[in-house]
Amino acid sequence: MYARVSTFEGPPEWVEDGVRLAREVIVPAARLQDGFCGIYILVDRESGRSLCVTLWETEEDLRASEEAVVRAKAESVQVAGASVASTERYEVALNELVSA
Repeated sequence: MYARVSTFEGPPEWVEDGVRLAREVIVPAARLQDGFCGIYILVDRESGRSLCVTLWETEEDLRASEEAVVRAKAESVQVAGASVASTERYEVALNELVSA
């Protein structure tokens, strides 16, 4: 499994707008891509900083999703008043989730 980690920075008061846009724009765009496994949005409501972690079955799926995700991300940051501070790619070495 592979992960793309994007760091966003913006005004703290716009965190909810960013989460809403991720739900309405980023997730639907990602679901259309082959190999999409999931997404985590991590936010710091005080600083306005957030991380978006998308998970992909293969490195090829991650790379193939770049164009569609970049468009969705650009639309989201424009509306939410945030900026993309960084985007990094990783291989997931361990994945363990406990069901609620």
